[in-house]
Amino acid sequence: MRKFEDTYQHKGLRKQLVSLLKEKGITDETILEAINTIPRHFFLDSAFDKIAYEDRAFPIGEGQTISQPYTVAYQTQLLNVKKNDKVLEIGTGSVYQASVLAEIGAWVYTIERQKKLYDAHKQFIFRNKYPNIKFFYGDGYEGLPSFAPFDKIIITAAAPFIPPKLITQLKIGGVMVIPVNEGEIQRMLRITKLPNDTLQEESFDAFSFVPMLTGKNG
Repeated sequence: MRKFEDTYQHKGLRKQLVSLLKEKGITDETILEAINTIPRHFFLDSAFDKIAYEDRAFPIGEGQTISQPYTVAYQTQLLNVKKNDKVLEIGTGSVYQASVLAEIGAWVYTIERQKKLYDAHKQFIFRNKYPNIKFFYGDGYEGLPSFAPFDKIIITAAAPFIPPKLITQLKIGGVMVIPVNEGEIQRMLRITKLPNDTLQEESFDAFSFVPMLTGKNG
């Protein structure tokens, strides 16, 4: 069985990572503190232990990746998450993004379509630390209508379009952050749901995500 240790070296590497994220434009102190607190190497295979705090994505199996810390921080900052916000996350992956949201104080409802990854989440090391993360196996395009409405929605995969069912599950005044485009590069969008179900769309930087697929796998 793997022995999880968070050493002084790991903590030092996290501080270096936080400094890098500041240099790259992340200003929200609650996000920076969450990333400084969470041992990212716990979310990766032990083979990545020495490089877990490099600002890049790593494979986690089933064709999925753990997003680079800058991407996690960037999306979270655009969401403007407040304590006790009810957040729907599409694409649980390694649970790292959900953990950052939970560390900030959000209630996270996270959906994974890959059955093997979802089953692995049952052994999630921080289940006791983050009881405010609720795990679901399902199709991200369908969302979680029985738990709606949500204050915030975050999509951690490249969507070919803005899923209409997710918009209906966003409360008035709520915000969705989603990378949109079918190509290799996506534009990060922030969608705010206004009264009368009108949408305000803001466009930000370009990123590259794995594709958001329909249905369930497994």
